[in-house]
Amino acid sequence: MSKIKAADLKELSVEQLEAKLLEAEEESFRLRFRSATEAIDNPTQFRTLRRNVARIKTVLGQKK
Repeated sequence: MSKIKAADLKELSVEQLEAKLLEAEEESFRLRFRSATEAIDNPTQFRTLRRNVARIKTVLGQKK
């Protein structure tokens, strides 16, 4: 997953944001699981995913 811009997230509905949050958290879990069993090609993916989750949660909080 690449970096998500906050401006793009603000255009989405609450339901779409919740779906994106669930998707990002699942991807984060899969990446952590894969890193425990094998070497990860790009370790900066952890940071990108963590920041994407934070962005989504921030915009979701603003909308609610």
